[in-house]
Amino acid sequence: MHRADDQDTLDLIRAFMSMHVTLVLVGVNIQASGLLREGLRDAATGQWTLPPASSRRVNGLEATQTERRFDLVELGPFRYDSPANIAAWVRHLTGVENTLRLLDAGPGMLSTGTMPEYLYERASGVVGLLERLIEDGCREAMDCGQEHLTEALLDTIAIDLDGSPARDAAAGEIPFVPSRKRATKQGRNTVFDDRGPTGEVG
Repeated sequence: MHRADDQDTLDLIRAFMSMHVTLVLVGVNIQASGLLREGLRDAATGQWTLPPASSRRVNGLEATQTERRFDLVELGPFRYDSPANIAAWVRHLTGVENTLRLLDAGPGMLSTGTMPEYLYERASGVVGLLERLIEDGCREAMDCGQEHLTEALLDTIAIDLDGSPARDAAAGEIPFVPSRKRATKQGRNTVFDDRGPTGEVG
């Protein structure tokens, strides 16, 4: 909360709180950002509890007013440890590929074969890293005239967030970027190998 933009965001949220509406807001690493200050998960309810401030005031208002009015629901990165979680990842990739406008992009470009596993290894299930990889990959595919994404093309793309001046590492805005080295294959993956003709998981 040391940047002017952070304070402006907090002021906007407080302005919204004076309206008689229910807000559903999405952010990344809210706990580390300090926007609502550090929260603790209540083991009994599974909810995030936000302890009251000791004495800190921001713009003349008690910070605890903001904290008390929100319930945090944590949505972590996609996981790749069960058929259901893998299927959810593949559904997300299907939605992404439906928005791409590469000339030679076909159905299943991101969601069939070994591509889902490859993309998970590159992004560790983090949507922001996946978006950066695909965005840079699409730019490269257009520049070289290939007009579709392959693992070979994406292997030439490095996900680099270190040079982003607007990102604050101390606020958790720079996630861990996995190595580009591929993991060893572990045999047949039934989630991908048992896909029907429509691409649905059997």
